[in-house]
Amino acid sequence: MGSALRALLMALLVAIPSLILTTTSSDAAQMAALIALVAAVVTFAEYFSEYPTFLEFRDAPPFNRLRFIALFLCVLFGSMLIVHGERGFLATPTLLQSLASNAMDVLDFPFSPVRLMAIAFGDAPTLFDVTAITRMASLLFAVSLIVLIVFYLHARFIFWPIRKKAFNFWINLPLFDPTSGKDVLFRLKRDAHINLALGFLLPFLIPALLRIWMGAFDPEMLAMPDVLVWVMSAWAFLPLSLMMRGIALFRVATLIEEKRRRAYAQEDDFQIA
Repeated sequence: MGSALRALLMALLVAIPSLILTTTSSDAAQMAALIALVAAVVTFAEYFSEYPTFLEFRDAPPFNRLRFIALFLCVLFGSMLIVHGERGFLATPTLLQSLASNAMDVLDFPFSPVRLMAIAFGDAPTLFDVTAITRMASLLFAVSLIVLIVFYLHARFIFWPIRKKAFNFWINLPLFDPTSGKDVLFRLKRDAHINLALGFLLPFLIPALLRIWMGAFDPEMLAMPDVLVWVMSAWAFLPLSLMMRGIALFRVATLIEEKRRRAYAQEDDFQIA
């Protein structure tokens, strides 16, 4: 039942833009339905199987739950803001728009990722409402920051991932081979540093890549509401996912280091005795 529920939620996540946006074409809706079905099958197979495949930290909640909540809220909020923007001046302000405006007041400052995203879409003012894009980017970025802070506090102060049971390295890191290469602590910390660095840089790099793409190709594809929702959600979610993975790897490295320290201390005590 848990695997089926996760599969249903994943399918709902993929289908949110098609369900909310009024301008979705029939072809886009059919493609979204196909992708939702594939996502549901993959999710069900991953969680139903006793052996891990590729999903990391499968048995270490709330890592994947927080990531899913962040992406779900980004897609949902982005779709709702676009629908509200399509109604124009006739639409009454909503709580979501008020939150987006407040987030824009805080996060839209010079050289911030939100300002860079506004500059990237400002190159095509006839296709995009720059103010609406900035408001959406601010809200989605705020969601990612909140989820990142929640996970950091949980990992730092609530003894994640060993609060309720032991951490199974193979199930939670199936693609990481601890027996190959250098020492496992060195590799874990190296991967953590790489993930944290990429997670910090991506919010600045993605707007630059979008600007290059719109200058080299036709930007009308980005003006499609479905595509815009997923692009903005990916811009907010990918850095969050990388930084959460970096924090998690650091936490696992700390646990291994503490276990080694206790083992060496017991060995020294045994030799003294």
